[in-house]
Amino acid sequence: MLKGRKTAGRGETVAAHYAFGPLEDDIIIKHRLLTRTTTTRGEPPLKKLQKKFTAFAVEVEKDADNHGDCERLAKAFLQELNTFEIPLLKSKAIIDANVREKENFNELKNEINRQILLAQDDIEDLKKQLEESKIERQHKEECEAIRKLIAMQPPRSATQKTITELEQEIASLESENTAGSRTLELRKKQFSLLLHVVDELQNTIEEEQRSLMEEMRTAIDEPRTALEDATGGPEAMALD
Repeated sequence: MLKGRKTAGRGETVAAHYAFGPLEDDIIIKHRLLTRTTTTRGEPPLKKLQKKFTAFAVEVEKDADNHGDCERLAKAFLQELNTFEIPLLKSKAIIDANVREKENFNELKNEINRQILLAQDDIEDLKKQLEESKIERQHKEECEAIRKLIAMQPPRSATQKTITELEQEIASLESENTAGSRTLELRKKQFSLLLHVVDELQNTIEEEQRSLMEEMRTAIDEPRTALEDATGGPEAMALD
């Protein structure tokens, strides 16, 4: 597989050669871990150990007098077994180190999570403090605006003087209003009395007019009666 790579500062493309792809690398690494193979060359240690054991077992099964060969093959097998055991011990040490590292990582993770929770609580507290600070600042701005409005107003002595003058003016107006009400009430009574007098006068005039009419009618009727008496009345005038 070929893969392009840029060299920093030059802008030239250099071809990088890879023997295997990622999938092949995983397969090879897994096989090496299972067979304890550390290189791609040579016979795997597990296979070599198997061969040593097989040779020793075959030699033991023989009926011939081969104690020397069996001892030699046993030593070779034990030596190969020790050689195979060393990587196992290294792997066990690596595993134990990885386990400890994982435990340390979990502890560190738990500590980080705890610190995150504490930080979140601190953030919530800071948010509350920020809101309280905003409200307090708003109150201060409102108080400052009120203070400026108060500063724009005249002094208290001048305001008190104006209030006193207004109170005096109100009292004077109330007095005038009371006097006006009394005058109006007096005028109402006078007007009512005047109306009563006019009514009485009108009645008197009407009575006098009726009396005058009666007197005039009486004055007219008296000469007519005297004339009728002198001429013998209406019947004598009819005989004539």
